[in-house]
Amino acid sequence: MIDTIADYGKIIIADLILSGDNALIIGMAAAGLAPELRKKAILYGMVIAAVLRIVFAIIATKLLGIPGILFFGALLLFWVCWRLFVEIREGTEETAEYALEMAGDAEAGYTGPPKRTLYSALVSITIADISMSLDNVLAVAAIADGDTQKLVFGLGLAILLMAFAATLIMKLLTNYPWISWLGLFVLVYVAAEMFYRGVFDINQGIGPMLGLIEGYDLSKGGH
Repeated sequence: MIDTIADYGKIIIADLILSGDNALIIGMAAAGLAPELRKKAILYGMVIAAVLRIVFAIIATKLLGIPGILFFGALLLFWVCWRLFVEIREGTEETAEYALEMAGDAEAGYTGPPKRTLYSALVSITIADISMSLDNVLAVAAIADGDTQKLVFGLGLAILLMAFAATLIMKLLTNYPWISWLGLFVLVYVAAEMFYRGVFDINQGIGPMLGLIEGYDLSKGGH
């Protein structure tokens, strides 16, 4: 019971801090558009991010069952942690909050002729969304550890936060930087746990696979 509550807590924190990246990219891409196109860019950007998360979640669930993949997933998650560390130090949340507010205000930011088309803005958003959606899904899938209910919860929450609370989250992370640091700590813990299982788990670890060690049953609940 305590483990389940802890997992849901980790998912909420991961979703909170990883939704910032998407907000920044969508806001900045939309801010360069004429005011009448900004809301469309933000809406389409959110939809693209939501669809990508669903696709990646389906793929991640299948992939994480493959022996050896946990090890490489952990390395990717460590990279996400490093990138997040750099962003926290550079105050990305503040930039994201400003970009979203500019994009949402028809009177603010750039109001002249469009400097770019809606299509080019959406291409930028999609390219960035691919990386960021993968980060988010990987973190949630690692915490969920094959539990579909937790995965769906994490996915649904990420999409809802992005669609309805992006600016609010950015304000929260800007005003209370410790939340970002707590989130980073949680992600490092998740990555370390994933790495440990990716090396030593008797079913999925690369150690037993390569015959280097005997391995242990590290699956949650011993299943």
